[in-house]
Amino acid sequence: MRDITTSKEKLLKKIRKALLEKRDNPYPQLEDLPLYATDDEIPEVVFAEQFTAVNGQFIFCEDEMQFIETLLTLAEERNWRKIYCWEPGLQKILSQFEYPFYETDRDFDQAEVGFTFCEALIARNGSILLSNGNMAGRRLSIYPPVHIVVAYTSQMVMDIKDGFKLLKNKYGNQLPSMISNVTGPSRTADIEKTLVLGAHGPKELFVFLLDDSAV
Repeated sequence: MRDITTSKEKLLKKIRKALLEKRDNPYPQLEDLPLYATDDEIPEVVFAEQFTAVNGQFIFCEDEMQFIETLLTLAEERNWRKIYCWEPGLQKILSQFEYPFYETDRDFDQAEVGFTFCEALIARNGSILLSNGNMAGRRLSIYPPVHIVVAYTSQMVMDIKDGFKLLKNKYGNQLPSMISNVTGPSRTADIEKTLVLGAHGPKELFVFLLDDSAV
C-alpha cells in the first residue's frame, strides 16, 4: 500500500515521540556558564576600543581637574554656549570650577549640549547604560545634538548582566521606568542604505571616564 504520509505529518510524529521520551539534560549547568570566554583584557581598554568603533568619543581623565580642563578646551573649539546640566552631582563639579551651564530647561529648544551621569558602562560592546532615575530624566540624553556622559571607573563592567546588577543594587525593586542601552550616536541607514548619524537623537556622543579608584 502506498504511503501517503506528508512531510508535515512525519515531522509532527517525530516531535510527539521526542516529547514522550524522557531524557536527562545533557547540559545541566549550561545556564550557569559564562557566555564569553574569560580573558585578561582591561575593561577600560575594551570599552574605549568598542565605543570609538561605533563613532563614540572617549576621553579618560585622572581627576575632576583634568576633566574640566579638557571640557574647557573642547567647548572653546566647538563654540558651545548652551550647555544643560540638571544633576546635582554634576552641577557641583561644574560650579566648583565656575563652569557656566543651564540648570533649568529655559530655552531648552536651543540646547547644544546635554550633560548626564549614567548607570554603568558596558565594556564588551562599548555601550552606556542609562536610566531616568537621575535628575536628567529622559530628555537631556536625547534632545541636544551633543550628549556628554560623565562616568567613573567604578561603573565600568564587562557585560550587560553586570550592569543590571549595579542597577539592582542601587534601586532594589524600584527600578526606573526607562532603562536604555546606548551604543554610539543614533544612526539609521533606511534611506538608500546610507548611514546617517544623529537621525533620531544626538549626533555626537562623548564619554568622560574619571578615575575614582583611589577614592
